[in-house]
Amino acid sequence: MRDLNEIRKEINEIDEKLIELFKRRMDCAEAVGYYKKEKNIAVLNEERELEILDKVEKKGEKYGQPARLLYSNIMELSRALQYNIVGSGKELKETLKKAEETVPRKGVKVAYQGIKGANGHEAAVKLFPEGEVVAYKSFEDVFNAVDNDEVSFGVLPVENSTAGSVSAVYDLILKHRFYIVGALDMPIDYCLCALKQCELSDIEQVWTHPQSIAQCENYIASHGLEAVSKANTAFAARDTANEKRLNVAAICSYKAAEEYGLKILDNHIQDNDKNMTRFIIISKKLYIPKQADKISLCFNLPHVSGSLYSVLCRFNSLGFNLTKIESRPIMGSKFEYLFYLDFTGNVYSENAVSLLCQMSEEMPNFSFLGNYSET
Repeated sequence: MRDLNEIRKEINEIDEKLIELFKRRMDCAEAVGYYKKEKNIAVLNEERELEILDKVEKKGEKYGQPARLLYSNIMELSRALQYNIVGSGKELKETLKKAEETVPRKGVKVAYQGIKGANGHEAAVKLFPEGEVVAYKSFEDVFNAVDNDEVSFGVLPVENSTAGSVSAVYDLILKHRFYIVGALDMPIDYCLCALKQCELSDIEQVWTHPQSIAQCENYIASHGLEAVSKANTAFAARDTANEKRLNVAAICSYKAAEEYGLKILDNHIQDNDKNMTRFIIISKKLYIPKQADKISLCFNLPHVSGSLYSVLCRFNSLGFNLTKIESRPIMGSKFEYLFYLDFTGNVYSENAVSLLCQMSEEMPNFSFLGNYSET
């Protein structure tokens, strides 16, 4: 058996040669980039890349697959270099230049889903304390209100720390491609409430939103209650008050219980005492504050083996931290998906703009959705 120190010495010697060869290869990639710029040739040549990767895998013998992966990463880095040389993403850069810095918070109309007392109402008021908040029946109605210029902004839930993503909202984000210009992480605290003459022992059924059912699942099960879905927690409170059934309670916010004159039977009934919902602000107009720290985008992947890994490799190579990746089926297609992605970054950074420009050139259905701060 060889001595470990001897093996490590050999590895170090090989690494010295590898780094020099890597530098030479990147110099060649740079030269190719200038040639492509002069001749107006596309950066991505899938046929050539696949041909090289197939040869590498064959020559790699028992290390064929790892060798293919290594060269795939090298090609990603080479293409990134060439995209910078040819000046990719001109349209995106123009869009970023036109962005305003400050989201107006005063004297604007803001849409939310639900009615007064809903979590969406509270989030809209917190985000726009001097705005006019307007209730809409459904998430799609909020998007349509923004689209038709009935309101300037919409406030919508996208994710809960217990129940996960609000898939219906992500589908609408990917459909409309409006900008995300702000976000709020809001603590969610639920109570169980009913008519004033009711006691907890009377309750057999609870009414609330499906997300709230998921957030209070253990509580509902431990009390042997039947859960009935409503369009909104505030709708559940309102209907509980109006229908006057003695065996029914609502799971809702404390503000909704107060708004509809209900008696609180139990407090803080969510399964997670750190229960949070993330709300976003959508807008047809792009705003990017100087201190923005989260970037959102969407795209679908080219029909190439390992394409998702290839995309994620780019973020890793530039040191960006992915905070969210969500896949949604493309309507009318067969097992094809759109991807929504969040990562920490700022478009005033050269690396971030470079990455976005590269992706805008290669990713089908690419959309930059915004760069914003989350409070």
